[in-house]
Amino acid sequence: MAAEIIRVVDTVSEAKDVEREVLFEAIENAIASATKKKHQENMDVRVIIDRDTGDYKTFRQWMVFEDDSRELEDPDIELRMIDAVDIQKDASPGEYVLQEIESVDFGRIGAQIAKQVIVQKVREAEKQKTIDQFKDNIGDLVSGIVKRVDRNGFYVDIGNNSEAFLPRREMIPKEAMRPQDRIKALLKDINTDLKGPPLILSRVMPEFLIELFKVEVPEITQNLIEIVGASRDPGLRAKIAVRSDDKRIDAVGACVGMRGSRVQSVSNELNGERIDIILWSDNNAQFVVNAMSPANVCLSSWMKKINPWI
Repeated sequence: MAAEIIRVVDTVSEAKDVEREVLFEAIENAIASATKKKHQENMDVRVIIDRDTGDYKTFRQWMVFEDDSRELEDPDIELRMIDAVDIQKDASPGEYVLQEIESVDFGRIGAQIAKQVIVQKVREAEKQKTIDQFKDNIGDLVSGIVKRVDRNGFYVDIGNNSEAFLPRREMIPKEAMRPQDRIKALLKDINTDLKGPPLILSRVMPEFLIELFKVEVPEITQNLIEIVGASRDPGLRAKIAVRSDDKRIDAVGACVGMRGSRVQSVSNELNGERIDIILWSDNNAQFVVNAMSPANVCLSSWMKKINPWI
């Protein structure tokens, strides 16, 4: 059955792009588990597979403690030095002693390994690979295709065998989304829990609005225009404050675009959310006036209400 082990490892490794060592360890754990079930007793089992030939041996192992140790609790998997040296003469405290036992036939558990242990390890490896790939990209804009939907949210294929999850609470209210729809979202967080999807998306964060403008307005990525801040009531209304140190550039006009083309593209991505672009001012009072636009505000009257001595 040695050749069968090598075949399984090579086939799955090539198909799923998973390290061979990960698969060898998965098979070793599976054979060890099958061995425990066969003997139906409390024992610690270790399986060692030759990575070149596929031959394997099975050992029962015990953790070794000093003779006067009070930590030893389970004699089925732990031994004092006085007993350990009977099994392995060079036994040392803190290490394992091994005793070879009969190995189970891999052929009889091969299908079970492929279905349970190997598949699980492959998923864990794929997820860890995705986490490593995107761990430095939190806050970035990603795009992908909705693959499936459940009551909790939407699973999105963002390419490179990577899948992200868009929870319903991170969706724009009243937004309709179906499988095969292409969407954009912000990479909000990375879930390191192996039981859940690794990448968490959001379409309601203000940062998502900012990233969309960076795509539509090249002057922002060229550092000619700065988005100072943004605020949203997702699906209804949003405001962004912009500024430019170059007096020749109309920061608001550049974000609006020709005939409103740029801001309209962002609004369409946000399910029709109305976007107000306002000019940032270091003067707090003036900035409030800009933010309240298009409402008319009498600055002098407003200031007098705050300080009647003006």
